[in-house]
Amino acid sequence: MTHDDAGRPRRTPGRIVMLVDNGVNGDSRVQKQARSAADAGWDVTLLGRSPTGAPQSWRLGAALVRLLPMPEPLFRKRHQFRRAWLRWPLAYPPTGIAEHRAQQVAAWQADLRVRGALLDLDARSGRRPRPMAQRWRRIQLVLARLLGYWVWVRTKMHNRAQHARRYRNPWDRAYTWFWQSVHGDGAWRRLEPGLWDYELAYGPVLDELAPDLIHANDFRMLGVGARAAIRGRAAGRPVKLVWDAHEFLPGIRPWQPNIRWLPAHRAHEREYAPYADAVVTVSDALAELLRAEHHLAETPAVVLNAPAVEHDPGSPDQPVPDLRQLCGVGADVPLLVYSGSAAEPRGLRTMVDALPELPGVHVALVVNPALRYVEKLVAHVGRLGLTDRVHVLPYVEHWQVVPFLAAADVGVIPIHHWPNHEIALITKFFEYAHARLPVVVSDVRTMAETVRSTGQGEVFRAEDVADYVRAVRTVLADRERYRAAYDRPGLLAGWTWAAQAEILDAVYRRLLPDPAGPPDQTSGADRVPVSAVAGSTRVGQR
Repeated sequence: MTHDDAGRPRRTPGRIVMLVDNGVNGDSRVQKQARSAADAGWDVTLLGRSPTGAPQSWRLGAALVRLLPMPEPLFRKRHQFRRAWLRWPLAYPPTGIAEHRAQQVAAWQADLRVRGALLDLDARSGRRPRPMAQRWRRIQLVLARLLGYWVWVRTKMHNRAQHARRYRNPWDRAYTWFWQSVHGDGAWRRLEPGLWDYELAYGPVLDELAPDLIHANDFRMLGVGARAAIRGRAAGRPVKLVWDAHEFLPGIRPWQPNIRWLPAHRAHEREYAPYADAVVTVSDALAELLRAEHHLAETPAVVLNAPAVEHDPGSPDQPVPDLRQLCGVGADVPLLVYSGSAAEPRGLRTMVDALPELPGVHVALVVNPALRYVEKLVAHVGRLGLTDRVHVLPYVEHWQVVPFLAAADVGVIPIHHWPNHEIALITKFFEYAHARLPVVVSDVRTMAETVRSTGQGEVFRAEDVADYVRAVRTVLADRERYRAAYDRPGLLAGWTWAAQAEILDAVYRRLLPDPAGPPDQTSGADRVPVSAVAGSTRVGQR
């Protein structure tokens, strides 16, 4: 509940429900939105998706965060429930039995190895093993080996059957074209029915919260927010919808390896974009693209992914971790840092492959270490014999990022050329700037133009290891010259979350100019009890 200084219920500008399609932890943009809006007096509830399948909730400043369970029965396509009898007659059915059988055989083989070890110990101790037991063990070993091969063959056929139907063949192209022709933008209901899983998880909670304004983050949540706004308006509540577009959907690399994903999500976005009362996004270039793509009446407001150093609680219980201590290096060791999402298009392999040409230089990767891509990258590091110079570290609290990164010598952004990489300054760019780190960035358009303009670092050709080595050497040779670029008056002041929060608050107040009803008696805290704190808030990955 929101109160004034005398403890009386205080009128809030309105109730905002923010939507995001992830677990909130790791998405610094939505965390900053929720906290700054609540600090500005709004009654804020942030709804995300629970990664554990169980409801979770906690406080983010004065905002309430709730993570909702979201079953995904519609995510799997119909063919994934069927066997390919004609093409792969020996394949296991797609029920999970393949993994079960493989593990079962592995357990049997492990048991036989232990039995063999026991027989060997008996022989060494002078106890004569029973001949029958030895023969039976040898027979079982042969049987286990044969069964293992049989399971391997059937599993291989199962995997081939599943991989063969990745929606990339002529039939799937025809299927996609047909439903687009019949239903137009409504074709997503056939091509990507898994989008309904979000509606069924979030929709009822949204209706229960009865917000005055819905802030839908990115394209998946746009439909959820628009449908809730439609239902609210039909019930007599003038619900407003703000769509926060993080990326340009036509320029996204499909998240699923099939030809239906992108047409379906673009159709979904086109259907619901007209219901947005206001649109905000992350860069001027993306704002212009969105206006042209959706024929918007006005250019979206730009809210940069700037760091929120003002969100530091200043608690001695949460000291900023020491980056160099975690890496085990002293202050005299050249240290390059990358902080953010880890995936092939992010270019982390370039940083690793360059190290043999950069003797004495260490690399810190502040990423999610549990990702499969990170595990493969670490294996590659081991093959190169660079384990002692590459340090994989977990995320820190989002308000700790800037002082944490400041211990490095250079901030690196080696991302590959991809449409969405060309049009925005990403979160880590601003974090490096506030940490006063010289930067080495790939030649993606907007970021390269900015760095060349400010003089805060060097630009290299994306995926070109030799050119990356040149840029790193150049920056390390004169770090203070590049740091001095941040002394330009007004440069860092415009790259703060406080400045961005004012823009976002102005959007909200334009849509809800009058206080919403009587004094707030049922804030988010009263409607939903806050359970045990579910994890910490972490540095943004986007």
